[in-house]
Amino acid sequence: MTSPAPLLRFDGVICRFGEVTAVGGVTCDIAPGCFAALVGASGSGKSTLLKTVNTLVQPTTGRVLFAGEDVSDLKPARLRRRVGYVFQGIGLFPHFSVAENIAIGPRLTGETLPPERIAELLDLVELDAAMGTRMPDELSGGQRQRVGVARALAGEPELLIMDEPFGALDPITRDALGRKVRELHERLGLTTVMVTHDMAEALLLADRVLVMDRGQLVADETPRALLAGAGGDVAQGLVAVPRQQAERLAALEVSGEASR
Repeated sequence: MTSPAPLLRFDGVICRFGEVTAVGGVTCDIAPGCFAALVGASGSGKSTLLKTVNTLVQPTTGRVLFAGEDVSDLKPARLRRRVGYVFQGIGLFPHFSVAENIAIGPRLTGETLPPERIAELLDLVELDAAMGTRMPDELSGGQRQRVGVARALAGEPELLIMDEPFGALDPITRDALGRKVRELHERLGLTTVMVTHDMAEALLLADRVLVMDRGQLVADETPRALLAGAGGDVAQGLVAVPRQQAERLAALEVSGEASR
């Protein structure tokens, strides 16, 4: 049985900025329906690599193929309709209402989203339809990020890319939004690539974890394989952090019970 053609392919991608090589030759395929987490320390090149997908960064060498086409050959508005983008800064337009922010992508391709579609998108991210009339500064951080997810889904994209989407949120909101994004990935049949520095988040949400170090892709494993010790030293160094935290919490629980 043959594997499906990749929806996304990084083909020898190198990104240089002057004397700095941010991405040093990454080749990788992402299959349709995959939820991939791209992890690594700050400066490892993961965000730069992600930004090549929607042409915010142009590779110095190599290509990024989306559904078999070089992204640099696609019209930007059409590409960004097919690729939803959620990023840490959220980037809502402060002088636009929530509804206007959600509709901005389709609007750039000449489509007007009807109110019922806005309400449907707000419902997808568990916000009331009445939120559509609010301004971004009236929302909490978690609500703004939910609007950011709704905006990314407005064009019914095939691919959802997320760059540290939950990094500025408190732990409870972050966990709830991560679960919601995973649920939407399944329900809408998306292909998702998420950049995160949080290995626990990657292990819990993704089907596949790609580990970057100094511009190189150094591991490509399932969460189960990583937890079993696969992926090499860099990957295992990242896995060690949540594992050690869990062990310390377990030790605290045991010591607390012993002192009762």
